[in-house]
Amino acid sequence: MPPAAAANLGYTPPDGGYGWAVVFGSFISIGFSYAFPKSLTIYFKEIQDFFSVSYSQIAWVSSVMLASMYAAGPVSSILVNRYGSRPVVMVGGLMVCTGMVLASFGTSIIHLYLCVGVIGGFGLAFNLQPALTIIGTYFQAKRPLANGLAMTGSPVLLSTLAPLNQFLFDSFGWKGSFLILGSIVLNCCVAGALMRPVNKSEKQNESNCQGCVNKFIDFSLFKHRGFLIYLVGNVVMFFGFFAPVVFLTPYAKDMGVDEYSAAFLLSIFALVDMFIRPVTGLLGNTKWIRPRIQYFFSFAVSYNGVCHLLCPLASGYTGLVVYAVFFGLAFGMLSALLFEVLMDLVGAQRFSTAVGLVTIIECAPVLLGPPLSGALVDIFGDYKYMYFACGVLMLVPGIFFFIMHYYNYKKLDEERERSAALQARHSDVLVF
Repeated sequence: MPPAAAANLGYTPPDGGYGWAVVFGSFISIGFSYAFPKSLTIYFKEIQDFFSVSYSQIAWVSSVMLASMYAAGPVSSILVNRYGSRPVVMVGGLMVCTGMVLASFGTSIIHLYLCVGVIGGFGLAFNLQPALTIIGTYFQAKRPLANGLAMTGSPVLLSTLAPLNQFLFDSFGWKGSFLILGSIVLNCCVAGALMRPVNKSEKQNESNCQGCVNKFIDFSLFKHRGFLIYLVGNVVMFFGFFAPVVFLTPYAKDMGVDEYSAAFLLSIFALVDMFIRPVTGLLGNTKWIRPRIQYFFSFAVSYNGVCHLLCPLASGYTGLVVYAVFFGLAFGMLSALLFEVLMDLVGAQRFSTAVGLVTIIECAPVLLGPPLSGALVDIFGDYKYMYFACGVLMLVPGIFFFIMHYYNYKKLDEERERSAALQARHSDVLVF
């Protein structure tokens, strides 16, 4: 049985039917949110030459976009709580489109920071949180599977956008490509149109449910034991989460691997990542794992840390291929569970606010993690120390999650027993 927090919805979720259309819409929306900033890096060299700026200056375009996406989390949550997922996602698609079109007329790098980074980043935030939130309204028993399938959108769209962007770049240059990408991202509006509100059948409880959902920001979450465990562990984890992916190809080149083979490592990683996300959803939905899914997440975080710690021991290209496979498994497992476990802790009703608060706090490690990891490479002149550091930054929160969730599950069981005992005593009093 899932924790009580996830079960008190006030209505019975359909757990299928039109919900799978909603999962498809979330697949597209989440895919663009995570894949779009990464896919734009193909244009960086030409933009760098066009504006005569340094690589670090151009690299801030994606960083600002990701940071804005995370920072806008609470705003997105407020809008979702007030208006629902469908209109917010559609507005988000229009914002990203507008940002890309305006950027195509850019005359300075600051212009791109504002258009692609800020406007586009806010638009992606309006795609991410609503897509994650609406799954919790349509699914309960099959929710881990639904979340796993929706999160698969990230590697699928990244593997699609990467070659497409290369084709657009070769054919139209960066300005023409940005105009075309602005129209492509309007598919988020189509995805949003699929996200119609769930039809609730237990009407007497609907008003109470709506009262809870319409809260703007629920700061009482900072008193929620499970939420605080998730937040503390994730803040540390995100300092080491993205850097190993960012530096995989440069690390291979530094070892003497040719450019094509080095780039192929990311393809291997993405393919494994794409495969393991829905598999993780299926496993998370089983009767053996679902009741204690936080342990599964703890294992995924720890597994990432172990992979990074062992990476420098890989010798030659074959060793890096093995690392890419195991890292793809670890990264995909963690990504598929990342938001499911938060929903498991706080419940579907409070999830929108919870994810908004989490993302704005995670904004700092998301923005600073890769640059700090890169600084280790500059200081020591060797990538292995960066991988050791990322391994520790993943393994420590993984162990923290194991310990704290053992404590949390124990407290939850005690609270349920006390509640059952009180209910039994109350029933006895009514009988007499």
